[in-house]
Amino acid sequence: MGIDFAFIHGGGQGAWVWDETIRALTAQSDGQPVRTLALDSPGCGAKRDRSIVALTLDDVADELIRDIEAVGLNRPVLVGHSQGGQVMSLMLERRPDLFARAVYVSCSIPLPGQSVQEMLGTGVHGSEPDKVGWPFDPSQGRPADHYATMFCNDMTAEQQAAFLAKLGNDAWPLSTYAFTDWRFDHHGTVPATFIVCLRDNILPAHWQERFAERFVAERIVRIDAGHQAMNTRPHTLAEILRHEID
Repeated sequence: MGIDFAFIHGGGQGAWVWDETIRALTAQSDGQPVRTLALDSPGCGAKRDRSIVALTLDDVADELIRDIEAVGLNRPVLVGHSQGGQVMSLMLERRPDLFARAVYVSCSIPLPGQSVQEMLGTGVHGSEPDKVGWPFDPSQGRPADHYATMFCNDMTAEQQAAFLAKLGNDAWPLSTYAFTDWRFDHHGTVPATFIVCLRDNILPAHWQERFAERFVAERIVRIDAGHQAMNTRPHTLAEILRHEID
């Protein structure tokens, strides 16, 4: 029987971000059938032209579940990146029977009653011990001015140019950043792995360890990569994903 994977991208990105990892998975399959589905949140990738003004995070979770069911994946490994872990939490709560395992790649989730904005805070990393913070002074310029610092610290010049050329066209519904009804009691029902990216410039490694606890990850894998491990270390990530279903 083949192996199925469903991928969820992070904030400001789309399904396109998983292309390199999916190619690596296929190359490493040794003839074993591998089915993959890279999902787009409404407002992102193939769904950029959708109206997302009225959509909530619950709506996004329901739609992504329908997308998985529509293609008939067989209990896929659900893989999420960064903000994608937040909608994964809702999906796993709704349909734990649908997934064989959850894999969080440098994912984040606020505390119950806390929004994403409140989780991040308004200062630089380390300025507020209970806030993630930013790798730059958020009062100085737009976040887009700092994309290279946030996403590209372990990329080659060629990788950086290709990645930044795609960035900025995708947007999750704004309401997802104000969502506060986080629930953790179902975490761990579906076996989970958390991949800590040690060179992540957005989510420092010690914060990723905190998030792994919140997701009740039974396994933690640490890799030498920045935030975009799926782009800079696709074969390493593919090897980990294959190991998680062995």
